Amino acid sequence: MTGFARVEGRDAGSGTEWVWDLRSVNGKGLDARFRLPSGFEPMEKPLRDALAAVLSRGSVSVSLSVARAAASSGLSLNAAWLETLIAASTEMRARFPGQVEPPAFDGLLQVKGVVEAAETPADATVEAALHTQLLADFSRAVAALAAARAEEGGRIAAVVTEHVDAIADLIARAETTASARADTRKERLARQLAELLDAAELPEERLTQELALLITRFDVREELDRLTSHIAAARALMAQGQGIGRKFDFLCQEFNREANTLCSKSADAELTAIGLDLKTTIDRLREQIQNIE
Repeated sequence: MTGFARVEGRDAGSGTEWVWDLRSVNGKGLDARFRLPSGFEPMEKPLRDALAAVLSRGSVSVSLSVARAAASSGLSLNAAWLETLIAASTEMRARFPGQVEPPAFDGLLQVKGVVEAAETPADATVEAALHTQLLADFSRAVAALAAARAEEGGRIAAVVTEHVDAIADLIARAETTASARADTRKERLARQLAELLDAAELPEERLTQELALLITRFDVREELDRLTSHIAAARALMAQGQGIGRKFDFLCQEFNREANTLCSKSADAELTAIGLDLKTTIDRLREQIQNIE
């Protein structure tokens, strides 16, 4: 879900120029943060709607910079402030005769606030037209960001496919281990049951419970079947292609749950080693899934 997009625009009539910068990184949901110049805050709601219409996940930062043409309406004199300065100068000369020189008029004009730029108030029609152009360029920027994320997604898809294939291979290997073979399971179960019966006389209810526990403990077929079905679900999601990130993340949790159970039930070193490799590969898969929308 990482990507970057920049779109620049200019209004020929007013000379106003602007730049949209969009950056996206991984995120569980869609989290958008906007940095808009003063006066453009009312645009945030339509901007969020336009972004959500295209993207569903990711932490997206949006920045807008606007440069307006210089105003040509001239300057204005702040007479009240000028009179205040003159009065203050007269008072100081009266209090300190001969020590304070009268101020020069051009010096007073240079005091901050005496002469101010007179800016023409923004025309509502012109501002509305500007906002329309900005929204159009923002939509272009979002499309460019989505394209950049899709390009990255193509590269990630190849890596995800490798991890899913590796998990499938490990499941196939697990099915050939001694713990997964029916004859071995029966032999171990019979031995454990004989040891249980020889250990002590148990009530029938307790014996039934222990027998059920032994059967569950030695049977890894259910976990292997579930893992195989998860592989099919993962490949179906990849074929779907869009909006699969949340579902795939949940599927990785199910993969990991079955791998943990497989390791806990393992009765031989070979299956344990395969189970650990499964967990490692599933973790790598889940890391990549965080990059998928």
